Amino acid sequence: MKKYTITITRQFGSLGRPIAKKMSEILGIEYYDREIVDEAAKKIKLPVSTVSNQEEIARSNFFYMKLPLGNNTSDIQDHIFDVQRKIITELAEKESCIIVGRCADYILQDKENLMNIYIYAPYENRFLNCVEYLHMKQDVARKMIYEVDKARAAYQMRYAKYLPEDINHRNILIDSSFMGIDATAEYLAQMVKIKFE
Repeated sequence: MKKYTITITRQFGSLGRPIAKKMSEILGIEYYDREIVDEAAKKIKLPVSTVSNQEEIARSNFFYMKLPLGNNTSDIQDHIFDVQRKIITELAEKESCIIVGRCADYILQDKENLMNIYIYAPYENRFLNCVEYLHMKQDVARKMIYEVDKARAAYQMRYAKYLPEDINHRNILIDSSFMGIDATAEYLAQMVKIKFE
């Protein structure tokens, strides 16, 4: 099989992360998500847990999901993006892998053997996933769905200049609520095998 890279962009609460993890197990390849943030934080000597002056927000379990490297100035965010770009490029050059979020689809757009997947789900399913799977309170779940989706769209527009769900930059769009985590992962893994074998 050729060396390839899968990028996964997802709506908050669509369970894109566990789907990516399950795909990596099925395909026998690495998957990278928060590791990229941790590595970027190390390289620029920025503690992930203390990047914001708003310490009470930073202590929240879900602050990390919304603003993984804080809400600092645009210059700092641009520097973070440049560091993450280098990390993502190096990961894709090293081995076949799955990379979740962080504009990896845009960063790797000229790479051979690239598959860009967008995982979404109806609002009610995402809300239930947040409450039942992520163990959020209902009011927190509603707030996080709105705020994380908004933050991800803004991040993607800032650096890639297109929205996460833009079909012109996706090979596959899939509703995770249709088959659930395991079956969605198996279906996507099968498509990867068909494409790159």
